[in-house]
Amino acid sequence: MILTTLLMLVGGLILLVVGAEFLVKGASNVAGILGISPLIIGLTVVAYGTSAPEMSVSIMSSWAGQADIAVGNVLGSNIFNILLILGLSALVTPLVVARQIIRSDVPIMIGVSILLLVFGLDGKISRVDGTIFFIGGVVYTLSLIYQSRRQNHEGDRDEFADEYSFSGQSSPQIWLKNLLFIVGGSGLLVLGSRWLVDSASDIARNLGVSELLIGLTIVSMGTSLPELATSIMASIRGERDIAVGNVLGSNIFNILAVLGMASMLAPDGIVVADAAIEFNAPVAVAVAFACLPIFSSGSQISRWEGLLFTFYYFAYTSYLILDAIDHESLPLYNTVMLFFVIPLTVITLLTVALQERQSKRNKIG
Repeated sequence: MILTTLLMLVGGLILLVVGAEFLVKGASNVAGILGISPLIIGLTVVAYGTSAPEMSVSIMSSWAGQADIAVGNVLGSNIFNILLILGLSALVTPLVVARQIIRSDVPIMIGVSILLLVFGLDGKISRVDGTIFFIGGVVYTLSLIYQSRRQNHEGDRDEFADEYSFSGQSSPQIWLKNLLFIVGGSGLLVLGSRWLVDSASDIARNLGVSELLIGLTIVSMGTSLPELATSIMASIRGERDIAVGNVLGSNIFNILAVLGMASMLAPDGIVVADAAIEFNAPVAVAVAFACLPIFSSGSQISRWEGLLFTFYYFAYTSYLILDAIDHESLPLYNTVMLFFVIPLTVITLLTVALQERQSKRNKIG
């Protein structure tokens, strides 16, 4: 029984990754044919395509009455995307952040993260809340597409061609091929998400831990594998817009579309556990806020900032594990993090931000 469950878990993850790859490839080529720039493709098509596993898993788990997996999947994925994916990508090569992301997409990500926390304070993401999220996702996507049509540059199209080996040609055969990628990828996502949700629930029951913890760790890591692969490969190839835009777009999409649609489709909305509201949702908000000073410092994510992100992801995961097993060292761990590590990090970031601001003033003067 245990072996079968583990095989279903691994098989589900593989199907999610392969399905997302097919979906992203087909959808990205269609977007390229329509003349959409790589930054917008990263923020929309690629981000939404790589978030398709989160969508499949959250909807499937909400239908099955496993709300903790749905909520934990979204919160865990957003934290994983920022801290580990951007952290590892920046360790590969410093990531230059587009001005549009700093001025628009980071504030939007912060706003929707706060809205998720506020909506969940009553212990449930209702169908009305989900509808608001989903409408916001539609408006956000349409605004990006409109902006892309106004700001389409030849250099952007060349970057997209390098990333996806896209020739820009269009024919019935090419459209059919991309359609097969999209349909086939979507089918694999549905099957993979079903396997993953069923096996994750069995593992939670066998280990005696909460489904929220499984959603925050195993499920969120698994569904974020497409984002991890996309962003790291993009950073290796030097496609900076896709590497950063993919993560920011995925996080916004996870809340607005994934959690929104899952809440709309659930008969009574999605119940939110106290632990998610008291700790994990505030962490997601804090991580979103942390992007603002880090992205603004030199308009890039440096290697040391990537290392900082990576460290905090492992610190966050360590807390979840220590709390789950009620380890005796948890109070000491909390004390060190709250009164030493976190304040030191805040002071460091403020110092860097002030130095950057002073440097800009000196250049102007």
